[in-house]
Parts: sequence; C-alpha cells; structure tokens
Amino acid sequence: MTTVSPQITDAVTQANVKVVAESPAVTISQLYQTAIHSTGLMFENSVAAQNNQNILAQASTTQGVMQIYSIDTISDAIAIAQMLQANAAS
Repeated sequence: MTTVSPQITDAVTQANVKVVAESPAVTISQLYQTAIHSTGLMFENSVAAQNNQNILAQASTTQGVMQIYSIDTISDAIAIAQMLQANAAS
C-alpha cells in the first residue's frame, strides 16, 4: 500500500474548495448576463416597433394628403362626365 503525500491531498482539497466557492459567483454572473441580454433584446424590439409605427404614420399621412389634393380632380372629372352625358342625351 502506498501512501499519498499530504501536500497532494491538500492541493486536491484546495482545488475542490476553490471550485465549490466560485460556483455561486459564476451562476449569478451567468444570470446577470442572461438578464442583460434579454433587456437588450426588449429594447431592440421596442425600437423596431416604434420605427414601424412611424413608417405607418407617414404612409397614412401621405395617403390622406393625396386624397385631400385629389378632391378637386375628382369633382372636375364628375362634372365633365355629367356634361358629356348631357351632350350625348341631347
């Protein structure tokens, strides 16, 4: 039977204690990294949604302005069509 040097057993014991002592800190740091990553994704999604809302607002404003500007054109077209129908009837 061979005996193990006390220095070796002490080194192994110290290594095991070091691993056990570091695991809560590593776990908490991984938890913080996950939370920070999730928060970053949340902000990215909110910025993208706000950008999409701005694009929709600009598009709807453009459509509204186009409809306002086309009112005279539509009324002119209706008047011309009525004149053409009146001329064709007589």
